[in-house]
This record gives sequence, structure tokens and C-alpha cells, in this order.
Amino acid sequence: MDYSCVLAEIAKEYGGVIETRIASERGISKATLSNLCKNNMLIRIARGQYTLPDELEDELLAISMRSGNIIFSHETALYLHGISDRTPFVHAITAPSDCIPSPLIKSACKVYYIKSELFSIGKTTLQTYAGNYVPGYDLERTICDIVRSRSRIGTETFTTALKLYFSRKDKDLNKLSAYADLFHVQNILRPYLEMML
Repeated sequence: MDYSCVLAEIAKEYGGVIETRIASERGISKATLSNLCKNNMLIRIARGQYTLPDELEDELLAISMRSGNIIFSHETALYLHGISDRTPFVHAITAPSDCIPSPLIKSACKVYYIKSELFSIGKTTLQTYAGNYVPGYDLERTICDIVRSRSRIGTETFTTALKLYFSRKDKDLNKLSAYADLFHVQNILRPYLEMML
């Protein structure tokens, strides 16, 4: 079997990330993956995830593939929406409070928890810097999350995000207002709305 062709096919199909499970389904064993790593024909990203040496690793895609119960949020969502002037050092995700992410995800991300009934509100797909799509929150949900977590995020990030949001043509103030009611941040957000508009 020509492993390089099969691995290139998997990488192309899955945004550059080769998972052990997918490789196994295509006839490549864990032992073979390990040998390919030893021979520098494959790079281990994390447990059960690999990439080809010439591939640009999409860290966000790799993280999102580790669980179906996480959504990129807060600083990471700001960055993906283009309303942050800095790349996050640690990616932020939100998970439902009744679903604890794996230690692998927790070691790579700042985790925020929310009630299960609020978890999917504003969920969308966002494009990563590598051109892949990952689950993330829409702009208005992200702003509400930033407002709710402003003490953990920092004043500069919080203020910059609000200024950049209010300067965008695609902002939806009706949706922001509806989300602010749902997440109980309307009283905190109101003075900023009055000041920015």
C-alpha cells in the first residue's frame, strides 16, 4: 500500500488533519502511523491527530475535531470575526455545563461553561486562517460573551471589541439586544450602546 497517497488524500479531505480513526478505516494502523512519525513522514499534532510535514497546521480545526460539544468563543471568536487586533495566546471555547471537555482540549484552551439550553444560541461556522470552517458564535453572541466575561478578558480587549463591533456595517443591533436580554447583560451593555451610537 502507498501510505503517502492515502495520507495525502485524508489530509486533503479533512483540512490537513489526519486522525488515527480515519487512517485505520483506510487500512493504516496505529503502528504504521507511529513509524511514519519516526521517519519524519508524518507529524503528530496531538494524541490521535497527525499532519503531513508540508501542511500548514490548522490548530483550530484540530481542536474542533476533538469534540462535537465545543464552540469557539470569546477572544478566539473575536479574532475569527476580525474584531480583535491580536491573535489569542490560548484559544477560548464554550462547552455546555453538563459536558466536560477532555484533558487534551482543556490543556489547549480556555474553557467557558454555559447552561445547555443557551449553548447553541448564535452558533455558526467561522473560517480559520487556514481556510477551514469550525464552529463558532456569531458576532452578536460573541459580544454578549465578552460583556459577560469582561473581568476575565481585560479592559483593553473588551473596549476594542466593542468599538470595532459598533463600527461594522454588518452589525445587527436587534439581534444584539435580543441576546443581551437572554444572557442578562442588557444593563451592562446599554451605556456602551448609548455612548457608541
